[in-house]
Amino acid sequence: MERIGKTIVLIGVLILIAGLIIWFLGDKLRFLGHLPGDIRIERGNYRIYIPITTMILVSIVLTLISWVIQRFVR
Repeated sequence: MERIGKTIVLIGVLILIAGLIIWFLGDKLRFLGHLPGDIRIERGNYRIYIPITTMILVSIVLTLISWVIQRFVR
């Protein structure tokens, strides 16, 4: 049970850090929705936006963060 508690606290701290980064650096992170490879279709009265490149980049960053956390926890 002790390990679960530490994991929950660690997840909370990571969410807090992510929130602070977005709060303070939000203006500088605007490129994330407009990377080459993000698909935007606008026709008539509807829009479709599929941020493929942004999703891949976020996935890589989250994978690296989880890998580092797993290294420290073990």
